[in-house]
Amino acid sequence: MANTGSGSLATILFLFMLQAALHKVVSQNLVTDNVSVVEGEMAIISCRVKNNDDSVIQLLNPNRQTIYFRDMRPLKDSRFQLVNFSDNELRVSLSNVSLSDEGRYVCQLYTDPPQEAYADITVLIPPGNPIIEARDEVLSEGNETEMTCTAMSSKPAATIRWMKGDKELPGKPRVELTYDKMYTVTSRLTFTVSREDDGVPVVCIVDHPAVKDFQAQKYLEVQYKPEVKIVVEFPQGLTREGENLELTCQAKGKPQPQRVNWVKVDDDVPSHAVITGGDLYIENLNKSYNGTYRCMASNSVGESFDDYILYVYDSRAGEGAPRTVDHAVIGGVVAVVVFAMLCLLIVLGRYFARHKGTYFTHEAKGADDAADADTAIINAEGGHTNSDEKKEYYI
Repeated sequence: MANTGSGSLATILFLFMLQAALHKVVSQNLVTDNVSVVEGEMAIISCRVKNNDDSVIQLLNPNRQTIYFRDMRPLKDSRFQLVNFSDNELRVSLSNVSLSDEGRYVCQLYTDPPQEAYADITVLIPPGNPIIEARDEVLSEGNETEMTCTAMSSKPAATIRWMKGDKELPGKPRVELTYDKMYTVTSRLTFTVSREDDGVPVVCIVDHPAVKDFQAQKYLEVQYKPEVKIVVEFPQGLTREGENLELTCQAKGKPQPQRVNWVKVDDDVPSHAVITGGDLYIENLNKSYNGTYRCMASNSVGESFDDYILYVYDSRAGEGAPRTVDHAVIGGVVAVVVFAMLCLLIVLGRYFARHKGTYFTHEAKGADDAADADTAIINAEGGHTNSDEKKEYYI
């Protein structure tokens, strides 16, 4: 029974010591970070410890050679320099990084058992200047063309995007791994051009973690057949008999058309018509000139035309309509005036009818009772004694 008790006590003690050791390892918590650095620049490696109990920190290279043991550098490579050393950190710089420095570096903490943390250094090598090439220097509208863009000797492999103006186009990439473990990427772009593409830049954009805004561009030169438009210089309204007609043919293309030609469809241009460059002038129009007049322009890409249909109206055509409108306006004004006058007469008539009456003076008061004129006068004269009381009566 005593042996059994001793064995149980030893087991408990062992488990306690193991737990303490594990707790010590976990509580010290050795950490580091991966590093990406452009070739030729500086990398910083940091070994950090939390709650260190005076355990020794050291840094090893990918070949497990000691670079730094505490604050001492056994490795004879002056590119490694101590940046910071304390109980909780060993920080070392590596200048002028090259591809041979790439690999897994080891932060090691002397504990029981030892702890290790790993820092992977990745060396970035930017590609050379992108090279853009076009199969065709000069294009014709409607034709298909091809461009390639190459980004050479990078690590990791670059990605290539294409932009035509403000529109992104899809390319077909091809990645090659060269003998020196570098990557060369070539992207091929195929598209059809239109006249709107003339002078538009096509941009090859190279994306890589070591560089920003790395691009090359090429401007498109697109030739296209003329655009033709007929402009009526005179007259601005109807074309009437006896008037003159002047047309201008505007033609624009690439290359610019050097000559334009006027024809009359299914007939001859009038013999007295004057053609000067792109201008057509016909005097004293008559209906025999009716028809379709065509302006044609051409260049090395093709030919285009525009039509003008001439219809000659009678000399007084279109003049009656404005007069009809004038008569209607005048008639409306007269009607309004007559109606206003009638209304005014009615109002005045009603006014005078209400104020119409007969006036009698005091002198003529006796005339109603007199048998004859003399009596009336005598009656009137008899009233003179009260002349100062003369009154008027309104009936």
